[in-house]
Formats: sequence, C-alpha cells, structure tokens
Amino acid sequence: MEKKLTKDIQDYWDKRSETYSELNITELNGSRKNLWQAVLTDLIQEAFPDKKNDDIRILDIGTGPGFFSILLKKCGYDVTGIDSSIEMLNHAKSNAGTYKDDIAFLQMDADELSFKDESFDVVINRNVTWNLQNPEACYAEWKRVLKPGGRLFVFDANWYAYLFDDEKLQEYEEDRENVKEEGLFDFNNVENAEKMEQIAMTLPLSKENRPEWDESALLKCGFSAVSTDTEIWQNVWDREEQINFGSTPMFLIQAVK
Repeated sequence: MEKKLTKDIQDYWDKRSETYSELNITELNGSRKNLWQAVLTDLIQEAFPDKKNDDIRILDIGTGPGFFSILLKKCGYDVTGIDSSIEMLNHAKSNAGTYKDDIAFLQMDADELSFKDESFDVVINRNVTWNLQNPEACYAEWKRVLKPGGRLFVFDANWYAYLFDDEKLQEYEEDRENVKEEGLFDFNNVENAEKMEQIAMTLPLSKENRPEWDESALLKCGFSAVSTDTEIWQNVWDREEQINFGSTPMFLIQAVK
C-alpha cells in the first residue's frame, strides 16, 4: 500500500507541475518573493551570524518548481534542491534561468537521502511535510544530513484538517466564500483537487494537531531544541493568500541539531 501511495503522490504532482510552476513564477516575479526573502535571510543570518552566505550549504526538500532553491541561490547560498517528481524538477531548472547550473537539482525521496552524514547547514521546506507518508522517518533522515548546530526550517499548515473536523470544514467553506466575494483567484480550485483530497485522507499528518505533533516528533528523534512560530503567515503571505487560507494559517517549525 505504501509503495502505491508513493506512486499516487508522485503522479499527482507530476500532473500538477505545470500549473504549480506558474504559481511559483508569479511568486518569483511579484511581492511574495520579497516577503519570503526577508524572512529566510533573517532566519539563516540569525542562525549563522559568522558565516558568509556562500559557505552555508542548504538542502531544499520538495523544491517543486524551485521557488525556495532559486530564491536562496539569488541570495548567494550554496543550494541543493530535491524532489521526487521529475516533472517538477524540469520546471525548476527552467525557472532557475541563469542559475540553473548553480543549483544542484536532484530527484530523490525525502525519506531516503543519498547525502553523507552532516552534509548541510540548513534543511528547509515549504508545504511538504503534510504529504509525507512516514514523517518520523523523514525527520530522522533530515537530522542525519545536518551538521551539528544545523537548522531545520519547516513551513507548513494543517491543509487538510477540514477532512476530519466539521468545524474546520465550515471555516474552510467560509474561506471559499470570502475568496469568491473578493473576486480573487481560489488556490483550492485546482486540477485534480478531489484526487489530492483522497490521498490526504490516507496520510498521517492530515488528522494530527500541528505543529504540536511536530514538536514532539522532532524532540523524540534527537533534535536538541525545537521552537514554533504560528504567526509567520503574517510575514510571508500577501492579502490574496491570507483570504484564501484564513482557516489554515502557515506555521514555522525551527529545530536545532
């Protein structure tokens, strides 16, 4: 069952790669880029105040069409971006433009990294952990490739909690109405949305209380310190995103090896 689900997830993101890439291009060319750049550089500089940007090795897990990898490379960091979807990686290379040869884009599963122990200063991802089949194993694997004192940054949300909670479902439906009333693009009105809901029903984190679950799991797998920021969405989302995702605010989890 696990292998079949892995293939289903890969197939889904392969098929969504083109439209998802279009969203990333919009981000890279708009105000969202500046919001994210400010947050990411502040986090990394605070963690490594004495290191130059090009000496900081970053692993972007689930890079998709490359938004984080491209943005971080433009800031001068040493970046590797991985994804299980080859179609996503093809878009990432295209979106990277002149940076495509300066970023190592590799096809790889999040729970089975080919890197040596203690290879990276930073492991980072956005909107990835919710669709992991074995998040505990992934957290342990990400810790393995971090250097001592390295940082894990996880940006995510309880995207599919509405499938298991009637109150969350009502809030989710209110978001859809608010988007319609404002005349905005509905980020949840995407191709094969029902297919992703079917997959999400089977994934372990869809019904967990996060980020509390993550804090416990990260400490259990040996991270020395874990902190969360449940208000980070205010710094990285523009108005359109805040209306779209009012019931599912993005959080940041930071863990130290």
